Amino acid sequence: MPPPEDQHPPNPSSSNYSQTSSLASSRPSTPNSQPAFPRLSSSSSYSQPSEPPQPPQPPQPQPQHDHDHEQPHPPSPRATTTRNANAGTSTIRTSAATGAPSRPSHQAGPPHRAAAPPPTLREKIFHALPPHTGPLNVGFMELELPVREPRTFSHIKRNGEFALKLDTVLFAVYYPCEGPEEKPKEKAIMTRDRIRRCRGSGNWAGWDSAAGRKQDEEDEAGGKKGNVGLTRPTWLPRPRLSTCKGYANFANMPKAPVASYFALTSMFTKLPAWRNAKLSDGPPLAGPEEMGEEALNRGFSDTSELTLVWGPRPVPDAEELRRRRAKYPVIIFSHGLGGSRTVYSTICGELASYGFIVVAMEHRDGSGARTYVNQEGSSPDLCSQNLDRRSNSEREKEDGSAFKTKRRRKKNGKKKPYYMVDYLFPLDNAQDTRPHNPAGVDTELRLAQIEMRCAEIQEAYHILGMINDGQGAEIARRNLRKKGNKGSSSKGLIGIDWEDWTGRLFLQNVTMMGHSFGGATTAQVLRLREDFTWISQGILLDAWGPAMPEADSEEHKIQKPILAIGSEAFMHWKDNFERVENICLEAREAGVPSWMTTIRGSVHLAAADFAVLYPNWMSLLMKSLVNPKRAIQLHVESALEFLRMTLPEQHHAKFSKAWPFEEGLLTAMEGAANEVSFDFRPNEKWVAARLKIPHEFKLRTRNWAKRRTQPSRDIPRDRSGKPLAGLVDWGAGNEIWVHISPDKEEVPDVSEEAE
Repeated sequence: MPPPEDQHPPNPSSSNYSQTSSLASSRPSTPNSQPAFPRLSSSSSYSQPSEPPQPPQPPQPQPQHDHDHEQPHPPSPRATTTRNANAGTSTIRTSAATGAPSRPSHQAGPPHRAAAPPPTLREKIFHALPPHTGPLNVGFMELELPVREPRTFSHIKRNGEFALKLDTVLFAVYYPCEGPEEKPKEKAIMTRDRIRRCRGSGNWAGWDSAAGRKQDEEDEAGGKKGNVGLTRPTWLPRPRLSTCKGYANFANMPKAPVASYFALTSMFTKLPAWRNAKLSDGPPLAGPEEMGEEALNRGFSDTSELTLVWGPRPVPDAEELRRRRAKYPVIIFSHGLGGSRTVYSTICGELASYGFIVVAMEHRDGSGARTYVNQEGSSPDLCSQNLDRRSNSEREKEDGSAFKTKRRRKKNGKKKPYYMVDYLFPLDNAQDTRPHNPAGVDTELRLAQIEMRCAEIQEAYHILGMINDGQGAEIARRNLRKKGNKGSSSKGLIGIDWEDWTGRLFLQNVTMMGHSFGGATTAQVLRLREDFTWISQGILLDAWGPAMPEADSEEHKIQKPILAIGSEAFMHWKDNFERVENICLEAREAGVPSWMTTIRGSVHLAAADFAVLYPNWMSLLMKSLVNPKRAIQLHVESALEFLRMTLPEQHHAKFSKAWPFEEGLLTAMEGAANEVSFDFRPNEKWVAARLKIPHEFKLRTRNWAKRRTQPSRDIPRDRSGKPLAGLVDWGAGNEIWVHISPDKEEVPDVSEEAE
């Protein structure tokens, strides 16, 4: 989340900042110099085909092919790496020999994309989140479970109670899912569930009859799998009005106007995801390849809807279909200050639409705006509570606390089975996030919060392990986010088919990812190798450097691949830049690939949903220059390319053909490296909070006129074809700066691996 406003800029002429980031210990300082950081080209959106796709052809007798070994997308232009002897960084250039990539023959147009959920009437009027661009639909479920060992962290207290208490763990899961089932009148869709039922009963004649459809509805009503009547979760966590008040408290602004504005504009905003939908069996490919080439010979025709064609061969049985089901890699996401399990839904959902299961934590460490903790049962004596039984006078004498104990409201003479956790301001140092705060960061509080966050991540991983081991029903029984509990949806986990989740997760080589304070948490997780042996790489999104714990020994230095994506606003915060740079250099010195990049024209909230929900405020108040949706694209595409190079091939082989990998954000660039520009460096007061736009009125007026008079051919577009134009557009190849990148021999050749 953005730091407060009283902030100071770095001196562009100071050492360690004015020159290119490097491993060299000596960095010359020259007045008015600009760092010659290598820049990295950006991938543009998929180009539209010059000719419309050909209509599907009926199946022809032909030899069978194994589409698991079919040629993927042609590789990106080969990257050659040269070393800059003075700077010590890698400059990656594109070889002109390979030319521009072309599409494989089996794909006539842009990659298959999942159908976007239809916008509601309220979303057409108020703010809406963009649909996901990947080939898979996105599902969503929420879980809150008691932890194995309730406990407290640190001796910090508020209102007479320990402030950092771990009673339950709460997180949302974004996952690839099957979309809602449609029932056209003219064509009956052959679903896998109906295939299993018809094959088991031997009654194929009535598979598309009214009786068959009625049986589907009965199965769904009885709690069996089925995606009829799916709903979409709201973006604001429940209770929504209370959440709005929590954001007003976090922003330290009057509650009435802030909460009212938030409620009016985002109360009815919904995620482009389906609650409790069925886990997807696998990625849809072009044409009949959804179930392999055998589909042509086993009764499926090449149509947009897999209609049944009665062929001479039987349809695959349930065991065969189960064997073909995809297994998904896992990402755990940690939010920043003021965040929640839904604040980063755009990035989390995008990654899920490309074949990942993303676990979005909601930390209860006092770093979120507001969250509710449901207590298991009605026992008032959870061992983590450790209530302070002393009187107020005794407490004030001992620790100087001036807080008064707040008695929780009682209902029918009993304590409410939940409690609320608001943002925890550091005592006597409420604005410790300011870059040049004289008191600095409240180290005691932030380290204790990171320790609790790590414990929550371990608990979430334990729950994933139980689900993967076939204990999903037990998880559902213990889940506290159910009808009647605070902050819960009435649907709870109704509709989840836990058998589908058994054995479907890759629980080794898990990716840790986080934004801002979540980036600091990610760095600490990478350091604690003995506690997180199952984490294999990390992605830092505009990490809060001063809050990162430093390595206390050689054993705790980062030795896992890392990608740090920063905003231009945070790049001008010298201390933060150097702390993140040192994290990346730790990994590089350990001999593992590491990257550090900056998205031009972006601000700290570019990775959060606030940027796409409130783009005008982002532009006017924070002076964001890049289109918010384009910034999300650059975050996601950089992460996908990084994961393609660091994850084992078996984790992404079924999905990576559909990943946007036209040019290569981390492995290819065009032309010579450009220097980092300080044209938009803010004044001392606004460092890290926003950018500065010289001649702002003139620039906005010229940009407005340009959009209406000149075609935007070279500007990336969203899935609807709308240009993603920002206040300043640098063009493909100039949207990202690279500060640190590995040598060529340190980076796996993704193109050759795919071949």
